[in-house]
Amino acid sequence: MVTHVPIDSISVKCERSLGCDKFQRPTARSPQPQSSDLKSLFAVAGFSSPMASSTTAGSIHDLTVKDAKGNDVDLSIYKGKVLLIVNVASQCGLTNSNYTELTQLYEKYKDKDFEILAFPCNQFAGQEPGNNEEIVQFACTRFKAEYPIFDKVDVNGEKAAPIYKFLKSSKGGFFGEGIKWNFTKFLVDKDGNVVDRYAPTTSPLSIEKDIKKLLGLS
Repeated sequence: MVTHVPIDSISVKCERSLGCDKFQRPTARSPQPQSSDLKSLFAVAGFSSPMASSTTAGSIHDLTVKDAKGNDVDLSIYKGKVLLIVNVASQCGLTNSNYTELTQLYEKYKDKDFEILAFPCNQFAGQEPGNNEEIVQFACTRFKAEYPIFDKVDVNGEKAAPIYKFLKSSKGGFFGEGIKWNFTKFLVDKDGNVVDRYAPTTSPLSIEKDIKKLLGLS
């Protein structure tokens, strides 16, 4: 039976984090992807084999995911909100800029029916090796993240999370449906429809105008 978890209860609040004082930040940092990484990157993205069948969900609101503590979260709780969904990583060359700008966006629009949903993923060069508690503490202590950070998932391959099968089938990328790297972004409207997809190197602040349009603020 799916538990309807209030949004406030799954938000990552720094003052209520999972033991920030015990968190040890990852010491190794991997570089931003270079052209020499393309072959392995494409392989991870699943271009060599067919992608698993996408979910039959009509919208994001029909799906259920798990939060960082393993609780089921029915995404219908986000009806009426504009969502930015991002696969995050703690040791990527894109980590600092993306987390910083995501926090800025969230602070600016969190009271205007906007929410960020972060899904950790370790499929790209092993750049998210920590457990859920470590990942949450990293985002909380270093970047003051207050938006929900969910259970670590696969975004490509046979074990890809249903939400990512849905996102990819709704909006393919330039080289196909597969997620190419950390910090790929999907913009979802208030009705749960995927309206746009952005590359990992697209900065969060550069899509602010698209967010404002969906919020009716432009």
